[in-house]
Amino acid sequence: MKIYLESFGCSASQASAEIMKASVERLGHKLLLSEAADQAEVYICNSCTVKYTTEQKILYKIRSMGEKNVEVIVSGCMPEVQLEDILHANPEAHILGVNAISRLGELLYSIEQRKRKGLSGGERLEFRAYEPVGFLNVPRERSNPNIHICQISQGCNFACSYCIVKYARGKLHSFPPNEIIEDIRSAVAEGCREIWLTSQDDSQYGMDTGVRLPELLRMISEIPGDFKVRVGMMNPFSVLPILDDLVEAFDSDKVFKLLHLPIQSASHSVLKRMNRLHKMDVVDMIITKFRARFEDLSLFTDIIVGFCDETDDEFKETVEWVQKYRPEKVNISRYSPRPHTKAFSFRNLDSRISVQRSHELHKVCEQVKLGSKQAMIGWKGRAFVSKYTEIGDVLTRTDAYRPVVISGSNLKPGQYADVEIVAAKPGYFLGKLAEDRPASET
Repeated sequence: MKIYLESFGCSASQASAEIMKASVERLGHKLLLSEAADQAEVYICNSCTVKYTTEQKILYKIRSMGEKNVEVIVSGCMPEVQLEDILHANPEAHILGVNAISRLGELLYSIEQRKRKGLSGGERLEFRAYEPVGFLNVPRERSNPNIHICQISQGCNFACSYCIVKYARGKLHSFPPNEIIEDIRSAVAEGCREIWLTSQDDSQYGMDTGVRLPELLRMISEIPGDFKVRVGMMNPFSVLPILDDLVEAFDSDKVFKLLHLPIQSASHSVLKRMNRLHKMDVVDMIITKFRARFEDLSLFTDIIVGFCDETDDEFKETVEWVQKYRPEKVNISRYSPRPHTKAFSFRNLDSRISVQRSHELHKVCEQVKLGSKQAMIGWKGRAFVSKYTEIGDVLTRTDAYRPVVISGSNLKPGQYADVEIVAAKPGYFLGKLAEDRPASET
């Protein structure tokens, strides 16, 4: 069958999509590129339900594909919390539960058998699993052959008032460390040079099993080979109990000095309404300890603007925090009420206020980013060669994960090189090889 798979959402969702794509090809089906989507016999929508705008886009796609008599499969988070919405958009949509990606072959086989028998329509199919299965040590069709996304857990043990993902993915289920190590070891053997550790909250890893993230990082750092590890998002309240061990574990040549610490708001009153279990003095402590140990640290954060009843003064606290701590990257989202969450019943702000605050914060972040980028011009140091770009240059990463593109070199992924940053672009730096030292292996 001709199959078009489209994926939405986070890196964990992207990892699931890579596994499903490999399953499609292994079973002998033809995987279509986006430009050939109109030829599809089956449309697989790997869904995300974090934002209302994404949800509406997905519902439109599954409705329109169904109207074209394309068999539709919906996987990802939406089937777990918005099944009624899916079936209202397309009553014949098949469902693949968020934990059941390993059962895609069974679902495709059932659809194919119906087609061979000349049956159209019929009872829709649902395949689910109570526990996550098939996320590690399985074939992948990677979006980039040099990057391996390793999901280390599924679910979350906390309950932020705005977050629907907890209801979609359930309680924390940490995957066994030996399976994670084997998954990464195999990826490195296949040529991957950048490993992304992903989950709903990396610093929750092991809260349910006893082997926490610092120990896992030490185990990963002992794997032979030329690769670097990017640790994903970690919430302040789950970082705090492991802070000292985590800083020690980051002090490895194989771990990028990147701290992705979502604050969502810098106002204590907003954090309380969000049911975020941290205060800003904890955030300050975490950042201070990481920056004291790693002078060239990159800080990423996530911020929600326009949360329920957010005042001008509360928003101002967040703006001032960004100006003080100067994160290299801020993922800004306008608050989007989600069903099943506690905040769904809260009073919402006028959407025009949220839009205005979003624009204002974007401007502040761009000013911060511009200043930081200009300060990096002339920087010299060691960089890790991550991957080739689409035009044949190489993308290197400083130890703090800053992207530096090098043209006209013979560098290969997995090497280290001494580079000099010569210019700054909106999303990356331009660099050249430093003249005093040649590139080297790890």
